[in-house]
Amino acid sequence: MNILFLTICRFDDVEAPGLYTDLMRCFRDNGHNVYVVAPLERRYHQNTELREVHGVRVLGVKTLNMQKCNVIEKGVGILLVEHQFKSAIKHYLGDVKFDLVTYSTPPITFTKAVEWVKNRCHAKTYLQLKDIFPQNAVDICMMKQNSFIHKYFLKKERSLYEASDYIGCMSPRNVEYLLSQNSWLDKNIVEVCPNCEDEALPAGSIKEGESSLSVAQIRAKHGLPTDKTIFVYGGNLGKPQGIDFLIQALKANEKNDMAHFLIVGSGTEYSKLEKYVQTNHHQNVTLHSALPREEYDEIVRACDVGLIFLDYRFSIPNYPSRLLAYLKNGMPVLCATDRSTDIGTMAERNGYGIAAYSDDVSSFNAGLNRFMENPEIIKEMGERGYQFFKENYNPKNAYEIIIKHFE
Repeated sequence: MNILFLTICRFDDVEAPGLYTDLMRCFRDNGHNVYVVAPLERRYHQNTELREVHGVRVLGVKTLNMQKCNVIEKGVGILLVEHQFKSAIKHYLGDVKFDLVTYSTPPITFTKAVEWVKNRCHAKTYLQLKDIFPQNAVDICMMKQNSFIHKYFLKKERSLYEASDYIGCMSPRNVEYLLSQNSWLDKNIVEVCPNCEDEALPAGSIKEGESSLSVAQIRAKHGLPTDKTIFVYGGNLGKPQGIDFLIQALKANEKNDMAHFLIVGSGTEYSKLEKYVQTNHHQNVTLHSALPREEYDEIVRACDVGLIFLDYRFSIPNYPSRLLAYLKNGMPVLCATDRSTDIGTMAERNGYGIAAYSDDVSSFNAGLNRFMENPEIIKEMGERGYQFFKENYNPKNAYEIIIKHFE
């Protein structure tokens, strides 16, 4: 089959690790012709081009900046992208008859490009629903309920769902929420299709037998203590992560000499966190801006417990992809989240983590203490998480979930 994938994530090389590159490799390796349409954001000073990379044709489309930029350019960029993608597809891929179009949110503004290909090729369509917008923006007061822009995006959201023959959600709670809020949807087209990454671990990783001395060397290299339980957070540091709660948690543990907190990331709230750390001089906190992938992977493999944060106000069940990085490195998780998501309850149900609430520091501290007072559960939960990852979050799983509708 000819497969077309639309994404706003930069897509340079299908062989690079990542949610979408791993999935597209599965399609390629199973004999399908894969075409990817992805942005070349303004900051890279590149023009629209079609090229082939390791057996996958990648159409890079020149766009405005849509990630890690000011809110105005991001908003305009997201509004324009469906027209830019549609025009580029018509010009560069207009003679290709696609059998399947798959696309991920964010954004929800791919509809016109999807519909054009669907109508021209009589293709089937599969939405990989990674977030639920605009409700997530309303929840954390980034958008006003019933405002003009809110109503506009509600229409765009519905039109994207209507254009989708199938919708894959990240977790069971996501499926329940989507159907409860969109009663017109056929429940038979909505299913769980979770975030997935290649299970292969880097050579020399802890799971492949790295010694405790090697872990100590990695910690020393990055200025981390060798005699404390290290809790790591890696990823976006923005409003969805509830950085105010993270600061409260750090403050509540400033004299905790058994734990060390490593925070690696970037985002709109990074400066707030950086100011707090610099002002208060906690001895048990290390803060890094975003690191190169290889360096980040190395430092994560030397930590003990992965942290997940979500703003307590969310009514939608977010399911952050950073969970995968922790599980594939044999680390249990401590999830401080809202009460809508099932990421924490699934961790507890399957024995690889502990759930807490991001409006209750005491519940977070209870999870910390449980890990520090019972170090044996770190290994036990980590092993369960690694096994759960292999069985449920392998790209082959997502591939088979999608492809079964088209065989």
